[in-house]
Amino acid sequence: MLHRLEFPLPVSYLCQASWGACFAAGGAKGLLHASVPAAITANLLLIVSGLALNNAVDIPTDEQNRDKNYLASTATRFGRVRALRWAATEMAAGLALAITISLSSGRWFVAGIATMSIVMQLLYNLEPVRLKRRGFAGAGVFGLSMATLPCLLSYSAVRSGFEPAVWPIFASLGVMAIGRTAWWSVPDRIADVATGMATPTVRYGAARALVLSCVVMGAGLGLLGWGLWWRYGPAWVPLGVVMHCVFLGGALALLRRTADHALPSPVRMLKRAMPLVTIGDALLVVIPLAAG
Repeated sequence: MLHRLEFPLPVSYLCQASWGACFAAGGAKGLLHASVPAAITANLLLIVSGLALNNAVDIPTDEQNRDKNYLASTATRFGRVRALRWAATEMAAGLALAITISLSSGRWFVAGIATMSIVMQLLYNLEPVRLKRRGFAGAGVFGLSMATLPCLLSYSAVRSGFEPAVWPIFASLGVMAIGRTAWWSVPDRIADVATGMATPTVRYGAARALVLSCVVMGAGLGLLGWGLWWRYGPAWVPLGVVMHCVFLGGALALLRRTADHALPSPVRMLKRAMPLVTIGDALLVVIPLAAG
């Protein structure tokens, strides 16, 4: 639980770690590139280390949330200091792998992106900055570090330079992750208020935060469709966006029963909504490998 490995989240983490390499490979055979396993492993370490850090520093907030107090219990049993050391070790290992890729390939952009990912996770989680309590600034940093930066790292590990068409795709994945981060904050309003976390749901109210998250996710979907059309043609667009569209429709449906005093269940969101995202994420692994 320290790394938020509840199903289906680990599948999405693997997709996020792999997207860039898949878009760079130009087909399944391209994944035989020697740096691909190292890049995906580096991404996974950077992703889960940030989640472990977040769970360690969020103990007071999660203790106030009856649906998430199991996370606080897990972090407390593991030990806060031990969890922080564990997260730091994973970050260092991810950075070391990225530096190894840079040394072997001469592409120092890989190590630079890994460093940026660590810095963004620290800014999101740690005082005095702690962007998590600063509205959409926190959602933005978290979303980009979970989606766009891993794409850039694994893509640049496989090939130098970026094709213009991948920029809207990689940007869209980050934008959608920003929207989902705001969406995830909605059920946490009571605990966030109690501990001074000015997340989007605290700053704007539950219903308005949900609306804003849907607007952001909708913008991301538009970017994704444009990028897939540009890169692979219109035939691949429906497959790439369909599950994320279904997820967005479900998020909009929550508006009918969401208010500051009537919050959705994070357990239900995880079990019913996140599998849609995971399927959509997996399809975005398949498309570049199948379309070439």
